[in-house]
Amino acid sequence: MAKGGPIQVHEHEASLYASREDFHTIFNEDLKELYQLSFLITRDPAKAERCLVSGLEDCATGNPVFREWARSWAKRAIIQNAIRELKPRVIQSTSSLPGTIVPDTDKLSSGPGQYFEMHDVLLLEVFERFVFVMSVLEHYSEHDCALLLGCSARDIREARTRALKKLADSPHVEPSDNQLVVQENAQEKK
Repeated sequence: MAKGGPIQVHEHEASLYASREDFHTIFNEDLKELYQLSFLITRDPAKAERCLVSGLEDCATGNPVFREWARSWAKRAIIQNAIRELKPRVIQSTSSLPGTIVPDTDKLSSGPGQYFEMHDVLLLEVFERFVFVMSVLEHYSEHDCALLLGCSARDIREARTRALKKLADSPHVEPSDNQLVVQENAQEKK
């Protein structure tokens, strides 16, 4: 029984992994969503753009990743660049940053769920905002959030609780065109 030669095996392995072109396609197709993710985390258009561009560069030149994981890997690259840029740390502060400029954007996700005004999310403390976006909007586990942010799972739980309380206490409770919709993860319900 003859087995495939080294060239056939190499071609098969290459087809499993996302290529530079795959990442360029993802960033082109999902540009608005990826920019919104970046902006929501950074709160700053220039920083959001830098994190987005760096994320694309990291994906295109970084370690191989399975093709089916490429979209989530692109988001992770953006989040990691935002972490490097902003260096969010656990702080027990309750002040909010005034003067946040909210661009005219659509919902980040759609479907049934809980609504949050983008402006209110942007007013969260840096660490709380990272935790909220990563754990609630992007469905990262507490463990993954803690590893990426360099803190404990308890810090993640506490920051998420504070963020959700602040958002629940905000005056924007009715659905509007400028809200984030948190979808329940269907697999978590099983």
